[in-house]
Amino acid sequence: MRKNKASSPDKEFSILTLDDDKIMTLTLQSYFQALGFHVDMENDPYAAIERIRQGHYDILLLDFLMNPINGDEVVRQVRKFNKDLFIILLTGHKSMAPPLKTIRELDIQGYYEKSDRFDQLELLVESCAKSVKQMRIIRGYRDGLRSILEKIPSLSRFSNMENLLIQAMSQIKELTGWSEGLIYLDFSSLDADKLIKTGLSSRFFGCGSFEGQEAAGIEAFQKVFAAPENLLLREENICMAPLKMENGAAFGVFLMRTAAEPTEEMLQLFSVYVKQAGAVIGNMIYQTLLRAQNTELNQAYMETIDLMRKMVDAKDDYTRGHSDRVAFYSVLIAKALGRPREYVERIRIGGLFHDIGKIGVPDAILTKPSRLTDEEYNVIKGHPEKGKQMLMSLSSFRDILPMVEYHHEWYNGRGYPGGISGEEIPEEARIISVADAFDAMTSKRTYRDSLSLAQAVSELEKGKNTQFDPDIVDVFLNIIHSSEDILALSKSVFLEQGLEIQEV
Repeated sequence: MRKNKASSPDKEFSILTLDDDKIMTLTLQSYFQALGFHVDMENDPYAAIERIRQGHYDILLLDFLMNPINGDEVVRQVRKFNKDLFIILLTGHKSMAPPLKTIRELDIQGYYEKSDRFDQLELLVESCAKSVKQMRIIRGYRDGLRSILEKIPSLSRFSNMENLLIQAMSQIKELTGWSEGLIYLDFSSLDADKLIKTGLSSRFFGCGSFEGQEAAGIEAFQKVFAAPENLLLREENICMAPLKMENGAAFGVFLMRTAAEPTEEMLQLFSVYVKQAGAVIGNMIYQTLLRAQNTELNQAYMETIDLMRKMVDAKDDYTRGHSDRVAFYSVLIAKALGRPREYVERIRIGGLFHDIGKIGVPDAILTKPSRLTDEEYNVIKGHPEKGKQMLMSLSSFRDILPMVEYHHEWYNGRGYPGGISGEEIPEEARIISVADAFDAMTSKRTYRDSLSLAQAVSELEKGKNTQFDPDIVDVFLNIIHSSEDILALSKSVFLEQGLEIQEV
């Protein structure tokens, strides 16, 4: 609505007449009231200015020559606070009218030379009234679009479909003033089977007389689905608009019942809102499908990676189960350090996959019974980087990449691949370094027998501050000393199944 519309129950347009001649204002009031306008009159220019400031008028009819100020000065003061008022200037003598330049500068819409007949003035007033009505439509539509732009983003914050539909219905009721309607979603034209697996199926929400009337939603959807090219369908006082994906596939219907004949402006706003809301709902559907697809891909990739991890262990009979045991020891250390559950689970996964890069190392090098050449050792040293490259494309493995990449770094900076030292090495990698070395020492290899537990403990002590973080070594040694038989226990836990690590 225009802000300067008069508050009248049955008059669409309001006029204020201003003339220091009371007979003239009474005559104008009588004439235009008979034509259906609401007309107020004023004889004091200053009082008229204040009435315009405080009231709401569409058209001002004012005389040019008045006391104590002329009409052009009245207009000049009015234009300081009201740019929308339509103004028609009246004068008894053409020679006394203000110059054309002044009329343009003050945005005066019409000029009328007083006479006994008001035919010409009536045409001017009707022209102004048409412009007022058109401006109301434009501003109503503009305000409605602004409201839609403000409302739609809030729908994107909902992750629950039911709550999103409730909010959408609340917004359309606020936008249009219509109080009864329904939203029905049907995914049969989409990837229905996959959506059902994600928990999404047909949805219905109704309010007013449509509450619980899902059959009405199904019927409405069938109608818009049969004519999906139509943005809006009308049946008496029912308005229906399809909810569509970006590719044009209809997946639902938005239906509202109007109390009275809706204006064209309101129908257009309804269509615009439904289109925007459909985009948000469609995006939620796309995201749900995408997450389901990613979950399937991630699961398949994880299964592939886990199979490759086991293949690495299977390359050498002497290292079979190595990754499981490294994960086992790493979890014990992390728990002893008091790290949170998420950290413990992360280091478990890191332990399981720390050597995944060895899948690219030739068997002849991995199982070589004699000393490696410098060239062969350089191939071995490339496995942390290869492992990182293999896992970095999978989001679920990104947290363990530092463990895979840095578990062969030494505390004194003489390790590989980066030669970093001390606390530059992520703590999880320092933990896995100790666990990895301990299992390597206590396992039989092609080129040597396994060390005894006492020998392995001695080697860990010797490696403090050179190869290993001394604090982590002390924590692990305390675990070893408090365990009855940590080596036997490490072989009995199946970490790849995600079982809880027992306390020792």
